[in-house]
Amino acid sequence: MFHHSSKLQYPVRVEKPDPEFAMLLQQAIGGVEGEIRVAMQYFFQAMGARGDARIKDLLISTATEELAHIEMLGYAVALNLEGAPLSYQEASAKDPVVNAILGGMNPRHILSSGLAAMPVNANGMAFDMSHIYASGNVAADMLANVTAEATGRVLATRLYNLTEDKGMKDFLSFLIARDTMHQQQWLAVIEEMGGIGASLPIPNSFPPDGEATEHSYYCLNTSLDKPLPEGRWSQGPSYDGRGQFTAKQEPELLGDEPVLGNARPGSGAQQEQIGTSLPPDQPV
Repeated sequence: MFHHSSKLQYPVRVEKPDPEFAMLLQQAIGGVEGEIRVAMQYFFQAMGARGDARIKDLLISTATEELAHIEMLGYAVALNLEGAPLSYQEASAKDPVVNAILGGMNPRHILSSGLAAMPVNANGMAFDMSHIYASGNVAADMLANVTAEATGRVLATRLYNLTEDKGMKDFLSFLIARDTMHQQQWLAVIEEMGGIGASLPIPNSFPPDGEATEHSYYCLNTSLDKPLPEGRWSQGPSYDGRGQFTAKQEPELLGDEPVLGNARPGSGAQQEQIGTSLPPDQPV
């Protein structure tokens, strides 16, 4: 169950409403980098978490905080929509251009929500949950969470740079700070499990005799006109401590050219694909 406070986690202030910025803020709510994504991702990871109960509790706690971020962003959108034009006459009286585009704002903020936030991205598309990653493998999930928080922080910094409103900058600075923590707390979970080396390869429970380990640690060049760029990925010990990174400048073609043979009668293929004479009543 959840408990709720009537107070926000952090103050949300807007000095000068900006309907266009309200549209941009929607990306932080319903975008692939947004708060709906991380809240649901952490919830579903928690509900399937097995093993160390502390990790499940951390996921639930952080998921709940992300709901608080959705709440704050929703108020930020509504505050930025204060004073937005509600009619053609009102819009065109301010600017002749906005009778077509309403000054760059999302028209659905008028048509669908009555000047309020929606569970959509900056283009007005609903977040469909297809980017919720909950694999049941805690190491894989933690790395997915670091990526989610990293891209979320990138978005928050871009939004910060796109506004001059002091209230919005203050609010976004808080979200940026929380993303800083969340990136590092998921890395700390991996460290708690012995570090990235102990976690790799994921899953680390798969027996080595089921892997063609002669192909596990070379970096493969597929360019026809450039050598493989050299770096940490092409030399030195592997991060799991089980091998040495090497570089292979040309692919070793171990397989044959695939030949599928003729199509089956009744598959909907052309007669030439099937390659046999069929009775007139035989389905193609």
